[in-house]
Amino acid sequence: MVQLQGTADVTQIEAPVTFKAYMLCAFAAFGGIFFGYDSGYINGVLGSSEFIRAIEGPNAKAISSPHNSLIVSILSAGTFFGALLAGDIADRFGRRPTIIAGCFIYSAGVVIQMFAASALATIVVGRLVAGFGVGFVSAIIILYMSEICPKKVRGALVSGYQFCITIGLMLGSIVDNFTQKREDSGAYRIPIGIQFAWAIILATGLFFLPDSPRFYVKRGELDKARDTLVRLRGQPPTSHYIELELAEIVANAEYEARAIPTTGWFSSYAACFKGSLFDASSNLRRTILGTSMQMMQQWTGVNFVFYYSTPFLQSTGAVKNVFLTSMAFTIVNVGSTPISFYTIERFGRRPLLIWGAFGMLICQFIVAIVGVTKGFNHTHIDAAGATIANNISAVNTQVAFIAIYIFFFASTWGPGAWVLVGEIFPLPIRSRGVALSTASNWMWNTIIAVITPYMVGSNEGNLRSSVFFVWGGLCTCCFVYAYFLVPETKGLSLEQVDQMLSETNPRNSAKWRPTTTFAAEAGKVGGDARHLEDVKLGEVEGAEKAEVAHRV
Repeated sequence: MVQLQGTADVTQIEAPVTFKAYMLCAFAAFGGIFFGYDSGYINGVLGSSEFIRAIEGPNAKAISSPHNSLIVSILSAGTFFGALLAGDIADRFGRRPTIIAGCFIYSAGVVIQMFAASALATIVVGRLVAGFGVGFVSAIIILYMSEICPKKVRGALVSGYQFCITIGLMLGSIVDNFTQKREDSGAYRIPIGIQFAWAIILATGLFFLPDSPRFYVKRGELDKARDTLVRLRGQPPTSHYIELELAEIVANAEYEARAIPTTGWFSSYAACFKGSLFDASSNLRRTILGTSMQMMQQWTGVNFVFYYSTPFLQSTGAVKNVFLTSMAFTIVNVGSTPISFYTIERFGRRPLLIWGAFGMLICQFIVAIVGVTKGFNHTHIDAAGATIANNISAVNTQVAFIAIYIFFFASTWGPGAWVLVGEIFPLPIRSRGVALSTASNWMWNTIIAVITPYMVGSNEGNLRSSVFFVWGGLCTCCFVYAYFLVPETKGLSLEQVDQMLSETNPRNSAKWRPTTTFAAEAGKVGGDARHLEDVKLGEVEGAEKAEVAHRV
């Protein structure tokens, strides 16, 4: 047992955050490029005349709704299954190898699309395979980042994943904008082929990063867990910071292993659904919270903008360069996301999600009301057969409020949902819980991608601007959901989040403060179990340091 001297509260002790720690954690966020770039480039490619002729025939003017739906949604379908598989693989082989494997699978899918992009079947198969790779990356990157980031800046660093998604969206739109006028297959092969770069960069970089210390603790490899913490925290092996953090991880893992025994693939996933729906700390409640959080993120309707803004803007008859306007939306997205790096740690996860949902629903309803008000936003066909808007000011108003809506999403729900999902699950089911939550994101992504062309297609639902009533109503659901069900996890270690969920409800969670540690209760750290008096950092004697370095 280690008895420390001084006056600090052991529940708040953490190593200083170094520049190296920032860089290690921030690089992992690069995985968001995968998801973002695919969403960004496919929006423009679907409007490319060369791609349309390659898929639909030489005289075609647009991708049909069934083909549009299939091409966009099939990647999300592959990602759904990839995310489900990734959780188990990450527990068996490690977080880092699973992400690297996802990069190789993704690359294989790109090859299929790149060299056989003139037929619908090969595009669909290629996007399905790439989807499996994206599923591996998207599910485990969040898990990996949550487990290696210092708690003081975990929200900001995990938000970096969403920031990389926005950069990917912007890059996809930029590439589309510069290739749209090509009169050969490069109009779509170039945007597809660029995806190789993201896989190579992420896979190569991850070879030099350590795996998660919590993965090693779960496997009983404490020396490797300590070595990893030394690299991540920039502290010597004898540092009491390292020993306190490792002791807490070990004690929590032992406690959770007794409470949540998992042996085998089926029991591991079955454990995610154990407990009472009315117990906020039960696994079932956490799994529902994680999966519904990602469902709500998709319900905001943001992927309608990034998947289908090009044909939607074309239907208004007032936007001259729809590719440029779509690119402007992605730039707003990129510029707004870094705001969350500060606000998610300053104000917390819960306020961001509540007020973000409120801002989005206001913008969505304004866009819808302007679009359906008589005399505001109707179109007519001119002598040349082009669609012309009757009221260009109304369309400009819609474009402006769509941009403001993107601002609210990018600075709140975009990063906030990913951050919370990485924080709420206990160690024995964390990889499966995050995988299930990510799979929920992709399942709803798939559903929205499938149904949206039929909702707004001129030969089907033809909702046009009225579709924003749907998104506004769903954003209202997000507002109510965030107020009643979302807990505050700001400033807590992953182990302290476990304690908080078992001791209070979401609406009171912001007031909760840790009063003990798993390590203190398990006797792995000396001192009062509630408030370790006499903890003063830097005053552990040399002989005691030697003991600390080899004891957890």
